[in-house]
Amino acid sequence: MRAYERLLRYARVHTASSETGEGTPSTQCQFALAEMLAQELRDMGAQDVTVDEHAYVCAHIPATPGLEAKPCVGFLAHLDTVPDFPGENVCPRVIEHYDGGAIALGDSGRTLRPEDFPDLRRHVGKTLIVTDGTTVLGADDKAGVAEIMTAAETLLAGDVPHGPVAVGFCPDEEIGHGAALLDLARFGAALAYTVDGGTPGEIEYENFNAAAAEAAVRGFNVHPGAAKDTMVNAALVAMEFNAMLPAGDTPRHTQGYEGFFHLTDIEGNVECARASYIIRDHDAAKFEARKELMRHAAALLNEKYGEGTVTLTIREQYRNMLEKVKPHFEVVEKARAAAKALGTQLKSAPIRGGTDGAQLSQRGLPCPNLPTGSYGHHGPFEHAVAEEMDEITALLVQIAVEYAK
Repeated sequence: MRAYERLLRYARVHTASSETGEGTPSTQCQFALAEMLAQELRDMGAQDVTVDEHAYVCAHIPATPGLEAKPCVGFLAHLDTVPDFPGENVCPRVIEHYDGGAIALGDSGRTLRPEDFPDLRRHVGKTLIVTDGTTVLGADDKAGVAEIMTAAETLLAGDVPHGPVAVGFCPDEEIGHGAALLDLARFGAALAYTVDGGTPGEIEYENFNAAAAEAAVRGFNVHPGAAKDTMVNAALVAMEFNAMLPAGDTPRHTQGYEGFFHLTDIEGNVECARASYIIRDHDAAKFEARKELMRHAAALLNEKYGEGTVTLTIREQYRNMLEKVKPHFEVVEKARAAAKALGTQLKSAPIRGGTDGAQLSQRGLPCPNLPTGSYGHHGPFEHAVAEEMDEITALLVQIAVEYAK
C-alpha cells in the first residue's frame, strides 16, 4: 500500500485537539486513530505495540539478525489536527495527472490556485490529494503518520538490512503539548526524527522559541456623557497595547529567521477585553526581549490607567532544538547520507513553527524534523503530493539502513 492511500483512510478519522480540553489527550477522539494504528502495526508484525492512557502509540521493529546491537532509530508523527479549523467529516479527493491549473474545492466556493500556493507549479503531472474546501485535509500530520506506517511495513517485510527501529505517534502536538508525556524509556530510541511538514529536500533542526501570551484588560465603565478623565475603555486599551508592539514584526512581514508577535484573537467591550498572542523567535536573546517588551507595554498602561488595568500572562511553549541537536549532529548526517544514497540531498532550513522534536530534544532525545510532501496546512487549502510521500517513505527506510552500517 502506498503512503497516500493510507493518508486517505487516516484523514477521515476525526482527531482535532482542543485548546480548552482537560488532560492528555485533549480530545478523546484521538484514541480512535491511535487504536487503528496500533492494530495495523500488530498485523504487520511489529513488537511491543502499546497505546497508553494518554493515547501515545509505541511499537518496535526488530533488527535484522546480526544487527541487534546497532543504535535504535525512532520515527514519530502526531495524531491530532489543528483545533481552529474543522477537521471532522473530511472528504479527501485525489487528482491524478494534475494539469497545473486552479482546483475548485468541492462546492465550498474556495479554489486552490498556483498564484497562492507556488509549490503547485512543481507538481504538474503528479497526483494531488486535496480537501472539499470545508475542512483541513489532516496531512499535518497524517501524511507523516502514513509515511512512517508504510516505511514500517517495508522494514517488517525483511527485504532490507536494518537495526532496531522505534515507531511512535503522539497526541496534542497542535496545542503545544505534543511529546511531553511520551515515555522515552518505552520508546527506546537513541536518536529520532519527527516527520511533520516541510518541503522535500530539507531537514529541519532549528525551530522557533515559542510562548503564548494573553493581555487581559479591566476597564471602568461610566456614562459616556460624564466620562471625562474617568472612563477606561478596555477595548481601546487592548488596541493601545497592540499598537505598542512593532507593526512590522508580524507573520505577514517576516520570514526565515525573523521572529514575530502574532495577534491570534481579540475580543472585548468597555468593561473588559482580552488579546491573545503567540511570540516566536529563533534567537534566544531576541525571544526574551520580545517577552520583556510585552511586559513593558503592560507596565506603561498600568501606570497610565491604574494598577491592575492590564494583566499579562506569558506561557512558555517550546524551545529551539538546535542547542540539543548540535552535540549529536550524526542524527543530521545520517539523514543526509540516506538522501545521498537515494540520489538526492537534504538542505537545512529553519522551522517557522515547532514540532514534537523540539520538546523531545529538550528532554534528551535529539530529534530533527523531516518533511511530508504536504502543503497549505491548518486550513482548507491543505494538499499533499502522492509521489513526494513515496519519496519520504523511501528516505525513512534508507535512514534505518544507514544506522545499520
